[in-house]
Amino acid sequence: MSTAIVAAFREGLERGELLIQKCAECRKLNMYPRYACPFCQSENLHWQRSTGRGRLHSFTVLRMGAPEGFEADLPYALGVIKLEEGVQLLARLLPDAAGDWGSYVCDQAVELAAPPTTQPQYRPCAWFRRSNVSR
Repeated sequence: MSTAIVAAFREGLERGELLIQKCAECRKLNMYPRYACPFCQSENLHWQRSTGRGRLHSFTVLRMGAPEGFEADLPYALGVIKLEEGVQLLARLLPDAAGDWGSYVCDQAVELAAPPTTQPQYRPCAWFRRSNVSR
């Protein structure tokens, strides 16, 4: 069950959209969903659709030692993505054509991707893949 603060964010993911919050007062963007702007403390926050494109800032592949509840997901990769809009988020990375993450490198262009059909419904998150566009 999702709380009101993340409901719109998760609904966006279900539609294949990555939503980020924008403060109506100071006009700054923030990620992840919050009740108040981290810059000016205004509660006047709205959703803005992201391009879904960014750069892979860093990443890790977990092959063992997953947190409780994630053991069945092994192996999996997590990446810190800096979006074109300037905010960053932690996301899952889709395996490459070889079924691994060996072709991923830091500062690589990435883009929002459809989640695998095996993603648990109770744990929606943003998924990214390597982009075919070099920037």
